[in-house]
Amino acid sequence: MSVSYAVKVEESRPGTGKKPSAGPVYRCIYAKDGLLDLPDGMHSPWEFFSDSVKRNPTNRMLGRRQTTDSKQAGPYVWITYQEAYDAALRIGSALRNQGVNPGDRCGIYGSNCPEWIIAMEACNSQAVTYVPLYDSLGANAVEFIVNHAEVKIAFVQENKLPSILSCLPACCSYLKTIVSFANVSSTQKKEAEELGVSVFSWKEFSELGSLDCELPPKQKTDICTIMYTSGTTGEPKGVILTNRAIMTEVLSIDQLIEVTDKPCSEEDAYFSFLPLAHVYDQMMETYFIKRGCALFNGRSPGTKTDSILRGIVNKIASGGLLRNKLFQYAYNYPTNVKAKNSKLRNMENGFPQDKASPLMDKLVFEKVRQALGGKVRIMLSGAAPLPRHVEEFPRVSCCSNLSQGYGLTETCGGCYTSLANVMSMIGTVGVPITTIEARLESVPEMGYDALSDVPRGEICLRGNTLFSGYYKRQDLTDEVVIDGWFHTGDIGELQPDGTMKIIDRKKNIFKLSQGEYVAVENIENTYSRCPLIASIWVYGNSFESFLVAVVVPERKALEDWAMEQNEPTDFKSLCENLKAKKYILNELNSTGKKHQLRGFEMLKAVHLEQNPFDMERDMVTPTFKLKRPQLLKYYKEKIDQLYSETKGTKAC
Repeated sequence: MSVSYAVKVEESRPGTGKKPSAGPVYRCIYAKDGLLDLPDGMHSPWEFFSDSVKRNPTNRMLGRRQTTDSKQAGPYVWITYQEAYDAALRIGSALRNQGVNPGDRCGIYGSNCPEWIIAMEACNSQAVTYVPLYDSLGANAVEFIVNHAEVKIAFVQENKLPSILSCLPACCSYLKTIVSFANVSSTQKKEAEELGVSVFSWKEFSELGSLDCELPPKQKTDICTIMYTSGTTGEPKGVILTNRAIMTEVLSIDQLIEVTDKPCSEEDAYFSFLPLAHVYDQMMETYFIKRGCALFNGRSPGTKTDSILRGIVNKIASGGLLRNKLFQYAYNYPTNVKAKNSKLRNMENGFPQDKASPLMDKLVFEKVRQALGGKVRIMLSGAAPLPRHVEEFPRVSCCSNLSQGYGLTETCGGCYTSLANVMSMIGTVGVPITTIEARLESVPEMGYDALSDVPRGEICLRGNTLFSGYYKRQDLTDEVVIDGWFHTGDIGELQPDGTMKIIDRKKNIFKLSQGEYVAVENIENTYSRCPLIASIWVYGNSFESFLVAVVVPERKALEDWAMEQNEPTDFKSLCENLKAKKYILNELNSTGKKHQLRGFEMLKAVHLEQNPFDMERDMVTPTFKLKRPQLLKYYKEKIDQLYSETKGTKAC
């Protein structure tokens, strides 16, 4: 295998009676001489923050969008680095005054805002372990995490106070103090005080601290945070991340951006759609804090990259035939024409995006850039792998680099990343970051062989940015960390250039009644290539011989079809229309055949859902991974109906 972006540091391992075979061990080319580790003298993420404050005390740090009298979004109001630092010192001092000591656990429950970051930095200042809670969590999950982590104090968004107060009777043996991000009512205070819990507004709690408090010593082995996985099944698991793991992850991000792109500076601002309770966003925000950048949040749980880009494509299409033709010409005109102005071709030939077609950037793509605000320099994508067309489009047309990565909470977020201006990495998650080594392990029961000509298997990792185990669950830790290798549960395919492509999930496999094994995530990824659908959940019952699916159609695409067919265009009615169902089903199976799905992997029936799968109904995680048991519970009646009607040869 010819490898360009990774180096082999250990040979493959043959299988034995107890262990499956494993492929060679690889590192990123930028770590060929050794993995990046935390330098001597660095101990805590607090140092990243305090160093930025010393360099640029008056620079803007945390932005909050104000609302006008008419409830419309107004301008951002900014807190400087020095102001945030002073606020964190006061909150940290107040923590100690309330009896919260180094190593104790502090919960942070709410959506992204300046107070969230300040509470996190306050914990870092005092070596207190913070425990993020997704703002989408219900009372039961909050109760579990508070008790399991033995949380003594919690910072809570104002509108989440009712949720945490409702679970107080079951967790007040640990939780003794609640601090609202904003205000708190006298009724809420009284309700908590009756259970022996003190409740403060942000201002009241801040006034309990001071700026001249002595900060405790910190060690790189200290537990910085316990991050509970949102999980698609079972109880949340508390992932232990040390100061060393988090800081090394941030330093690796810094290194890779510096050697492959333009380093971020105090002139840059970070705009995030992810919650801070998610590990990827927390690592990125910590990186941008280290760099002294401004941070502001535009979180919208229903906003995904493909939705944003689809809006831009629609805007281009509505610009008229001439503009549309010019865009297509600049983007990628026919290969028989000399491609000196085709930006895609030039980028594929190795030109960086800003030098691939400056003229077309100015004449054509500047409009796309302005549609994203005009200042976007780099876009980062994690969670589920991007479809190829979704990844390619912004790389070419948005006049900025896009880096796709892959990771887990257990790996401090990103453990693989694509490199800027390397177009051959499209469709992959890139190479290992500079803190880890990776190998594939064969999964015989799924037909994946790490030693074949096209190596496929479970991605296994070891290195300096891995978790230290699951909190209070050594049994679960031992299941996934074997011989020093963390087994991710994700199936990868190693590419000839050393990059990795995610193709499946080890656990998302089931057997149909005729004995065929179905790797459902791979099938869903294939069907997702159909331009008529926004999302899909494929289901197979082990007592049945075929697959069915719940599909969220692309609204405009289905309405356009309805107009052509002289059918009513009301979207709700269309989702119940038998002709529309048959049309979507046929197009999905056509996509499946085109991409060589096998016969038993084809769909026999679909239910069209007008509403996106969402967190409010507990159907997806905050990173949009499908929660399969919850989806089955919600759609069980529809699924049973699909099976019954299909076996009865009724229309789908």
